[in-house]
Amino acid sequence: MNKQTILITGGAGFIGSHLADRLIQEGYKVVVVDNLSSGKRKNLNPQAKFYKADIRNKKALTNVFEKEKPRDVFHLAAQINLRKSVDDPVEDAKINILGGLNLIQCFIQSNPLPNWKGAKFIFSSTGGAIYGDTKTIPTSEKFPARPMSPYGIAKLSFEHYLDYYQKVFGLDFVSLRYANVYGPRQNSKGEAGVVAIFCDQILSKNKPVIYGNGQQTRDYVFVDDVVEANILSLQKNVKGVFNIGTGKETSVNQLFQKINKTFDGKIRKKYGPAKKGEQKRSCLDCQKAKKVLGWKNKVELDEGLERTAKWFKNV
Repeated sequence: MNKQTILITGGAGFIGSHLADRLIQEGYKVVVVDNLSSGKRKNLNPQAKFYKADIRNKKALTNVFEKEKPRDVFHLAAQINLRKSVDDPVEDAKINILGGLNLIQCFIQSNPLPNWKGAKFIFSSTGGAIYGDTKTIPTSEKFPARPMSPYGIAKLSFEHYLDYYQKVFGLDFVSLRYANVYGPRQNSKGEAGVVAIFCDQILSKNKPVIYGNGQQTRDYVFVDDVVEANILSLQKNVKGVFNIGTGKETSVNQLFQKINKTFDGKIRKKYGPAKKGEQKRSCLDCQKAKKVLGWKNKVELDEGLERTAKWFKNV
């Protein structure tokens, strides 16, 4: 049982809180840093040690590292609203690039060599937003990254910084490029996940809005499968960049039909104007994760949507 201390930034959020639950179940000591800007206290596992702090606050982070001495870091804290990044790219970069750099610097400075040698930094990146619109579907890690948003640019930039820290300082990293993650605890307001938004609108008896013609596609991966990818990244001797998705495209129209079915199919949708610059297709090739991590998604979309809808009905 006695396993090392793990730090999770964003551990009160959607994916981070599920990851904390799983790590605690596996016997790790978990420390969570979250400023609660989108995360929620009720998501926190009571066995996790919680610090309310912003990743941009060097003094606060240094205090956490000096007190807790985490062996490994899962970095999930972020500005995660792609559309907000378009409206305010400077703020997005302050959090998603400068905040992440502050985290790495505090980690290294608070744990001089050789204490952190062999430690691992596992980063929650993005799949679709990094690759942009591509003609190669599903898209593999070998495809040139051409992000179409400040959010995607920031995530890609931070991956380059991680590569630098690995080459110069020997800090091993894994970057997990997620497809569209969905599941229980997703915030329908702050995180802009379309599954959560549709569930919330249907329960509120509002007509869900589909922007554009609804033919745009995404790759939807269930949160439990994403957590499993994180666990394997920690426990296996691996490093580098991995796509984490299902390799299957689902249009927004199809997604709405599936979700509506879980709510007895009584709600009608409506269409709104297309969002400027929105990608038409996004789907990830996850063969590398299968071969190197030994990972593949286990929860199919219909099952995942049933489990998600059930959670929304009960909150």
